[in-house]
Amino acid sequence: MSPFTGSAARTDSWHHLTYAVDEHGVATVTLARPEKLNALTFGAYADLRDLLAELSREKTVRALVLAGEGRGFCSGGDVDDIIGATLAMDTAQILDFNRMTGQVVRAVREAPFPVIAAVHGVAAGAGAVLALAADFRIADPSARFAFLFTKVGLSGGDMGAAYLLPRVVGLGHATRLLMLGEPVRAPEAERIGLLSELTDDGRADEAALALAHRLAEGPALAYAQTKALLTAELDMPMSAAIEMDAATQALLMHGEDYAEFHAAFTDKRPPKWQGR
Repeated sequence: MSPFTGSAARTDSWHHLTYAVDEHGVATVTLARPEKLNALTFGAYADLRDLLAELSREKTVRALVLAGEGRGFCSGGDVDDIIGATLAMDTAQILDFNRMTGQVVRAVREAPFPVIAAVHGVAAGAGAVLALAADFRIADPSARFAFLFTKVGLSGGDMGAAYLLPRVVGLGHATRLLMLGEPVRAPEAERIGLLSELTDDGRADEAALALAHRLAEGPALAYAQTKALLTAELDMPMSAAIEMDAATQALLMHGEDYAEFHAAFTDKRPPKWQGR
């Protein structure tokens, strides 16, 4: 993501989510429509897309927690505001909408900082894909994931789900989840590899924030490049991946953090990571 901006000023407020960042560079983005289980609207998708783009350009955030307010993480696209509205759209308008939802997933995957989904309650449809796109998924026992797209007569491969899910849980589990749309509760999600961590009741947000702070204190540039390579190398032959690894390491070996590690090791002290 390019750090260069044009004339537009930074957005001061967001209408469809809440955003905060602490002094350590840990951002928290909360879907804030609890009365509707944080069902997504056109505006919510657009806010997520634009906020992630701004944060990626600014490069002040070192880790981001994506959470949901109230009883669940996100119940997916709003039945009335999305499904009802798209029935009245022409093909060009629907294509623009579907591209926007995909841009949100790309923004999560391409953000130069780790994204941690803190999941409790329902993560359904687009909500399940948002969690899937994150680098880490931390959930408590109340969490249940459901890729519901076939349940509404659409392809299970929505928003990149058919690309991402097999790479996380394997083709067999992904086929079952995307075809049948049945809910996957937290214990099974952990068993098949969909979860990074299963917490005690009500502790997902706390655990996600703790992980975010741990990441924020670490070598941010090394994390950003690791994330970029994990995404880029999914479709590469091994020889190309190894060459990309070599070029990346050569660049990082000229970085300040690499030299700082050696200095800290020599001085027998913890490194002071600068993310450069």
